[in-house]
Amino acid sequence: MQDNKSVIILGSGRQGARLAMLLEAEEYNVTVIDKKTESFKRLEKFKGAKVLGNGIDVDVLKKAKIETAFAFAAVTNGDNTNLMTAQIAKEIFNVPRVVCRVYDPMRAGIYHDL
Repeated sequence: MQDNKSVIILGSGRQGARLAMLLEAEEYNVTVIDKKTESFKRLEKFKGAKVLGNGIDVDVLKKAKIETAFAFAAVTNGDNTNLMTAQIAKEIFNVPRVVCRVYDPMRAGIYHDL
């Protein structure tokens, strides 16, 4: 069952950490996934969950409780990772709201169609 206040963010870089803090301030239940422990340093005052691992790994997504997530944001610095995890969230786990950051404008149209 989905929780309308549950959000998962893949990537704890500047954008992911800022998004996590903003959503937490709006009283969302936020979980951040990152494959590097040191990336969580940006979340010093963050009270939400942190999951260490690769967001493409279904077991990592399940650990982050993706089955109950209302929203998923893929904001790593890798377009391929963002696209793949966004598709997994949308197509496999039926997350209602999915956003994906794309750096390469040449790929943006292709990614949008997918």
